[in-house]
Amino acid sequence: MRSVAAVPVDSALPSVSSLAHFGFLTLPDFSMIAFSSAVEVLRMANYVGRTDHYTWSIYSPDGAPVHASNGIVVRPTRALDGTRLPDVMIVCGGIRIRDAVDDGTRAMLVRLAAQDLPLGGICTGAYALMASGLLDGYRCAVHWENRSALHDEFPLVHFADELFAIDRDRLTCTGGTAPIDMMLNLVALRFGQQLAAQVSEQFILERIRSATDAQPIPVDARVGLSRAELIEVVRLMEANIEEPLSLDELARLVGLSQRHLQRMFKLYLNISPTHYYLTLRLKRARDLLRTTNASIARVTAVCGFHSPCHFSKAYRAQFGHAPSHERRPPGR
Repeated sequence: MRSVAAVPVDSALPSVSSLAHFGFLTLPDFSMIAFSSAVEVLRMANYVGRTDHYTWSIYSPDGAPVHASNGIVVRPTRALDGTRLPDVMIVCGGIRIRDAVDDGTRAMLVRLAAQDLPLGGICTGAYALMASGLLDGYRCAVHWENRSALHDEFPLVHFADELFAIDRDRLTCTGGTAPIDMMLNLVALRFGQQLAAQVSEQFILERIRSATDAQPIPVDARVGLSRAELIEVVRLMEANIEEPLSLDELARLVGLSQRHLQRMFKLYLNISPTHYYLTLRLKRARDLLRTTNASIARVTAVCGFHSPCHFSKAYRAQFGHAPSHERRPPGR
C-alpha cells in the first residue's frame, strides 16, 4: 500500500476534514488536464469508497459552458449567483489567463472571499486570485513557466517551489497532473492514507507526491537565459552524477574562476555549487530508491557516493530519514 505524506497541520485549511463539495470555476481556455486530474480523484474516491464521499459542481462567471484550451466544453455549468455555494471554489485557468480575468471575475472572487469561502487555483487559476488581491501574504504554487513574471508583478505573494501549496484557506497547484497529488493529499487528510492509496492504485501511480515535493523547475527558468554559464554548469552536473566533477573542473569547462562560479550560484540560486550538486545527486538517489529495485549499495554507487556511511549521512541530512526508509512498508 502506498504511503501519503500529509499536508502540514499548521498550514492546512481549518475545516479541511469537512471539504466535501468542490466547486470548479472554469475560465476561458482553461487547462483540461489540470481540471480533469482534480475531478477524477474525487470520482475515484467515491468509486473505491463505495459511497458519495464527494460531490462537485462546475461553474462559470455567467453560467454558460466554457471552452477549454483543447476546444472541449464541460457541461453542465452553473452560474455563480451566490446560492448553493460549495465548500471550496477552485479557479481553473489555462492559456491567455490575463484576458480571461476581467473586473467582473475579480469582483466575484472578492465577494466569495468575503463569505469566508476557501478558494483555490489550479494551473494558472492562481493568477485570478492574485489579481484580486486574495493571495497577498499567502504561500502559492504556480507553474514554473509563469513564476518569474508573476513574482515581479505580485511581490506580496510568497511563491513556493512545491507542486502545490495549502495555506490556511487557500489551495494553489501547478498544472499538468499535479492536481492529482494535491487532491490525493486532501483525500488522505479527510479519510486516511488507505483510501488515498487505493485511489492512486487505480490511477497506476508509483507514488503520491506530497506538499514537500518540489516541481522540477528547469534552471534556465530560474535564472534566465542570459546566465548561459550557470545553466551550462548545471547541465554538466546533471550529466555527471555517477562520477561527479570537481568544482575546479566545472569552472574550467565553462571558462570561469571558482570564485566567480561560487558568486553566481549564491546570487541566482542562493546555494553553493557544491551543495547544489550534492542535492542533485541525492534527489536522483531518492528517485531510484522509490521507483526501482536497485539495492541501496547500487544506488550509492551510481549517484557518485564512494562511502555508504557518507551517503546515508548526507541522505538523512537532506530528507530527514535514512535511505532504507524509502523501502520500508507503510505504517512501520
